[in-house]
Amino acid sequence: MDKMKFESADITSQNIEKIAELFPNCITETKDGNGNLKKAINFELLKQDLSKDIVDGKECYEFTWVGKKESIIEANRPIRKTLRPYKEESVNWDTTENLYIEGDNLEVLKLLQESYLGKVKMIYIDPPYNTGNDFIYNDDFKISQDEYEIESGIIDDLGNRFVKNTDTNGRFHSDWCSMIYSRLMLARNLLSEDGFIFISIDDNEQSNLEKICDEIFSERNFIGKLSVENNPKGRKNSDYISVSSEYCLIYAKNKGISRFVENIPKSASDMKMDENGNYVHTGGRRVLVGENDYNPKVTNINSEKNYSVYFRKEDNKLTLKQESIGEIDLKLIKENYIKYYSYFKDQLVENTYTKSAFLDLFKNNQLDFSNGKIYEKNYSDTIRIKSQLVNKKYKAIVHGKKIDFSLELTTTGAGTYLKELFSTENCPFSAPKNIGFLKILVSLLNSNDCIVLDFFSGSSSTADAIMHLNAERNLKMKYIMVQLQENLDSNLKTAKITEKNSILEAINICNQNNVPHLLTEIAKERIRRSAKKIAEENPNATFDGGFRVFKVDDSNMKDVYYAPAEYYQSLLDKLESNIKEDRTDLDLFFGCILDWGLPLNLSYTSETIENCSVHTYSDNALVACFNDNIPESVIKEIAKRKPLRVVFRDSSFADTPSKINVTEIFKLLSPDTRVKVI
Repeated sequence: MDKMKFESADITSQNIEKIAELFPNCITETKDGNGNLKKAINFELLKQDLSKDIVDGKECYEFTWVGKKESIIEANRPIRKTLRPYKEESVNWDTTENLYIEGDNLEVLKLLQESYLGKVKMIYIDPPYNTGNDFIYNDDFKISQDEYEIESGIIDDLGNRFVKNTDTNGRFHSDWCSMIYSRLMLARNLLSEDGFIFISIDDNEQSNLEKICDEIFSERNFIGKLSVENNPKGRKNSDYISVSSEYCLIYAKNKGISRFVENIPKSASDMKMDENGNYVHTGGRRVLVGENDYNPKVTNINSEKNYSVYFRKEDNKLTLKQESIGEIDLKLIKENYIKYYSYFKDQLVENTYTKSAFLDLFKNNQLDFSNGKIYEKNYSDTIRIKSQLVNKKYKAIVHGKKIDFSLELTTTGAGTYLKELFSTENCPFSAPKNIGFLKILVSLLNSNDCIVLDFFSGSSSTADAIMHLNAERNLKMKYIMVQLQENLDSNLKTAKITEKNSILEAINICNQNNVPHLLTEIAKERIRRSAKKIAEENPNATFDGGFRVFKVDDSNMKDVYYAPAEYYQSLLDKLESNIKEDRTDLDLFFGCILDWGLPLNLSYTSETIENCSVHTYSDNALVACFNDNIPESVIKEIAKRKPLRVVFRDSSFADTPSKINVTEIFKLLSPDTRVKVI
């Protein structure tokens, strides 16, 4: 009967195993700090296998900084932490599929590696912009609390691990790069193969961030860099030039298979919303048609040099001005999509072809019908974003060549929205993101039921935007918000004058709700209020307005659980349990869920069988019972349900023969069940 390990994934060991499969001759053995043998890589042999020449000592193109290697090691280093559930702070605990996680996002990303590996469709983050007043996380998990206080000199009452990164610091850019690099390394693992990451940033670190993302996500997966006008009037504190915009970098996990929704109309009159809430074309100039559909009416054919070419599946013909010019192999078409081309006066228009160029491609069998795209180019971010902005759905109107952004798309509008939501004079958040902008980004996803992660969630604008979209379009998107428990009182002491009113307003709201002065408390209250407001505005909508709250904490297990050999037998008698005294069954259960790599948002039930509490997760995906001396009849009842996984405590069995008996019961009644103990 195996034991649960209760620590985050050892990514270094996993990477070594992957290399061992490709280059077994490069694997050797070495000793760890305790003298035990472990696998290691002979890098000299590996370099020789990968190159005809050794690259040591030669110049090469790279982007580096002081601390880069340490940030990579830190990302791969496992931790002994857990996520403790807080049911009383949650909303609709039993039914919700949304998560709100409080704690250092690096630790959270490590803890989510197995449960959400490759399961997140979209990541959006708005990290610190490194303006000289931002707080940068201190990621040295090895030092003690006393050492940390001496090292940093700045720490709040909760022991939060972050320091102020002033521009006088010699490692000003290096600290920021190290902070973001390790987090993006882990974030990439969570993205699905067709997933995207969107990162808001300003001029201070934009160039560095793009280089980092080119390394982690690959330069070939770069989608675009949006210029987002979030302050049309310009910032008053800008030097020389009044800055009115920031950036949003977009990368795909795998550009070859990732797709945005095709919603590129020329004007608002050219589009309508389909049953899935996606915009589709109604005009005849650029259209993506599906199986058994026929090309809509072709307009603007007013000269011999104005052509429209389309494919009609019924007669298997390519047609140019109603004249057959040959047949095309249906094998070139995948997923029943059909491509539509538009030509205007022998000029290239939006990645299409002239008549002569098209005919040459057709004759040489070089036309690509493989992915059903409207344009040859995979992405056209500017057009997509602009197309949605000019649509009245997002309350933006075109006046000639100028786009008049409404309040729903600006920083000012975000503050106004939150002041109305909290019925306060000042916005309780400084520089919140606008839900209008986030709705545009989420709307690009070619999915109606997916997971969106924001691990710098701040005021939880991302959660708000997703709830709005789900209610308006009948979608089923789920979110995971991750935010550090920043102490508002400490923030007030170091805040700029322009931020003080926001923090004071937040503290006042905390006092009214009798909760600690933490940013996370205000953010959770924002989600609660927003969910209520959305429900009032959309009485017939069904959307998930709840969330499960989890908080990062030390492991549920005492040190003896991880290193029993270090304790003398005489001491073991005094340690009645290897589980910490303040941990509940719910703590242990979700610790097992996390350790077994199951998502944290599935259904959970608890029942009593013969005075024993039996916990069941997601239709018998996991069953646990942590009572002492569990009767054999209860063991048999659990086994009869044929769960995939079962967890007990060591103390659930009186002696070793009893534990062996449990194994035999499951072999007989449910042989496919994996049984572990803690």
